Amino acid sequence: MFLLLLLWATNLGAQSGPSDKLQTSDEQMKTIAEQQRQILSSLNDIKQLLAANGARPAPQPPAPPSALAIQNEAFRGDSGAAVAIVEYADFECPYCGQYERDIYPQISKDYVQAGKVKFFFRDLPLAVHPHAVIAARAARCAGEQGKFWEMHDSLFAKQNAIRDVDMPGRAHELGLDTAKFSECLSSDRYSDEIKASADGAQKMGVGGTPTFFIGKVDPKGEVTNLKMIIGARPYDAFKSAIEDSLASKAAP
Repeated sequence: MFLLLLLWATNLGAQSGPSDKLQTSDEQMKTIAEQQRQILSSLNDIKQLLAANGARPAPQPPAPPSALAIQNEAFRGDSGAAVAIVEYADFECPYCGQYERDIYPQISKDYVQAGKVKFFFRDLPLAVHPHAVIAARAARCAGEQGKFWEMHDSLFAKQNAIRDVDMPGRAHELGLDTAKFSECLSSDRYSDEIKASADGAQKMGVGGTPTFFIGKVDPKGEVTNLKMIIGARPYDAFKSAIEDSLASKAAP
């Protein structure tokens, strides 16, 4: 910018005659000096702003709660498993689908099927996903006929077809009584439970899906020593948290 100003001043001087130079040189120099001062002031403001932004700490995720109660909740795995994973998810969330398809199968093979971990699923339908609530209700309605996890898997396998009109076909594929399923789906059944699950997540500062809590199961039926994982992280992130929990002692 300073170079451009000098070129401008030089060009202006070349176009003026000798007498004009004497009359305008002082005025031009004052103008150039003022413009230089403004440029330096602006650069200094930018420098201070960048420094302030660089010093500002990055937002930190919320601290996990001290414990999560899991009594009487459905789960996958062995009832005697020492570690639990509690997932908050949305059936329409693409990252939840990515976790379900790409990451969970390895966790299931290494830990759930091996009797080391039991897996819990909690609803957190996000407002940006218009079909998330109906999908959450569909899974619970299927659960009335003993097919919660089958519907859970079906919904994540085909996330592009989770409108209410898609659900009877899914129910038929799973061998459900479609009349009973449709009656449940068209009602407001489980609305309170779904809302309570979402409200519980929000009270803990959980605002995105998927979010996981991993910890030790204590004799009271609570998950303690919780570790929090946000997003569809690589398998190794879950493995590390699970192994730490397996090696730790439950809170007294």
